[in-house]
Amino acid sequence: MARHDETDETDETDETDESDDAPGWDAIDAALRPIYGDREPYHIGTVIPYALGGPDPIHGISAYKNAEPVPHWHFVTYGFSELWAKESSDPDVSGFGFELTFRSTCQAEDEKPPNWAFNFLQNLGRYVFETGNGFGVGHTMPLNGPIQEGSPTRIHAVSFALDPQLPPITTPNGRVEFLQIVGLTMNELEAISSWNAAAFLELRSGADPFLLTDLNRASWMADTEFAAEVARRSRQDGSSCGWLAIVLECDTKSDPVCVRVQSIAVDSLRRRILGRLPYGRELTLNDKDATAVFKPGKESSLRLVEDAVTITLRDDHLVEWAATLQPHAGRYPIPGLKGVVLEVLRTEITDQDGKVVDVVE
Repeated sequence: MARHDETDETDETDETDESDDAPGWDAIDAALRPIYGDREPYHIGTVIPYALGGPDPIHGISAYKNAEPVPHWHFVTYGFSELWAKESSDPDVSGFGFELTFRSTCQAEDEKPPNWAFNFLQNLGRYVFETGNGFGVGHTMPLNGPIQEGSPTRIHAVSFALDPQLPPITTPNGRVEFLQIVGLTMNELEAISSWNAAAFLELRSGADPFLLTDLNRASWMADTEFAAEVARRSRQDGSSCGWLAIVLECDTKSDPVCVRVQSIAVDSLRRRILGRLPYGRELTLNDKDATAVFKPGKESSLRLVEDAVTITLRDDHLVEWAATLQPHAGRYPIPGLKGVVLEVLRTEITDQDGKVVDVVE
């Protein structure tokens, strides 16, 4: 996905009717009332609706200043769920079934939330609406750069947990969860890939119940006691991350069959495979139009069903392949299988205007 710049594409004046016949919107407001009462949030709304060609898919984002446990901004989106009339076919789920929240630390004297956070949330919205891939508890995502472009922050990835103050709600349009975005460093993302995002964040919540995103913090893995516990439980449990949403192509008509991934996804792929298959678990790679499944087995084999590729790997073939797989463009044959190859493509990182700002070869 694109990096997040600080171009202010939103306006405090929202031309969308946010009150009349908006039961989904009203339900979100009602969920926030026990926390913030009648306090007016700092609210940003879209000027041109996304359906009419506007750049921002999220109808509105509210930010509340929260003093506890340390000063931070609590952002809440309006737009992933169905805010007005029911349109989706599932009566039990509203839209994508979630709204996003985000808690970014700030100074006690700050009066206005940072623009980059609003733009970051809209970029996540563009990813969801363009790919159709929703988020859920325990999902993780690298950001292809710092969460605030140009910042020296170590926060280059995110995970998702239930917001500690906002339990799921039932609206007239269906159920909605409040998924809180938690900023991560890259070595934290690596640790999660080998273990379990939900368990990792639960372990961290003992010291930080609100799982705040602090752009100035060091990695949690610098805490030797925390890192040792993560390593111990990773060896014990293996990886629970059985699904990875990435840019993926499966050319089932080529000879050999070619599974293509971006260079930036390779490290995460390798960690997930080694954290899953040796423990008797499969791993699914998924894009909008392609699926690749890696499974453990006594013999290595290849199975094709339309655009879906299933690769079964014997233990020794898995270890040999994982040792050769690198995050660099090239073709990586899979031991024991002459009929399939993994091709790694270079990753072009773009800004939100589509301009290439970096390349990962």
